[in-house]
Amino acid sequence: MKLILLKDVENLGSEGDIVTVKDGYGRNYLIPKGFAIMATKGAEKALQEELRQKSRKLAQKKEDAQRVAAELENMEISVPARVGEENRIFGTVTPQQIAIQLAQHGFEVDRRKIEINEEIRMLGVYSATVRLHPEVTAQLKIRVVPENEEEA
Repeated sequence: MKLILLKDVENLGSEGDIVTVKDGYGRNYLIPKGFAIMATKGAEKALQEELRQKSRKLAQKKEDAQRVAAELENMEISVPARVGEENRIFGTVTPQQIAIQLAQHGFEVDRRKIEINEEIRMLGVYSATVRLHPEVTAQLKIRVVPENEEEA
């Protein structure tokens, strides 16, 4: 019996695969549980169309991520911080603070996608890596400034 898998099935295949299984296994387990459908000509055409659309959407997302990455590469954000003696800041600059500053510039980036390359404990310019897509990252320049300078 030929079936098209709708979900990943361990030791059998992944979503979208066309597999041949014994009749009882397909009819009594895979089809009723919603793991597979019969591999008819119409179902195969529908699967091909769905895969084509899915790949086009993924390509569009990657293109959008590359566009945003180009904008972030040319950008420098300022993060205000309370300053103590010798230009040392209280605490550290966190990905959350960077995400807030990016949101103020119109970029919605999840804080978990921001990786600070080094611990930020003093005023100055630093860099952070922003993962926008599994294949697209951007280097962002961060300028840490005193809080009172940001208000001026």
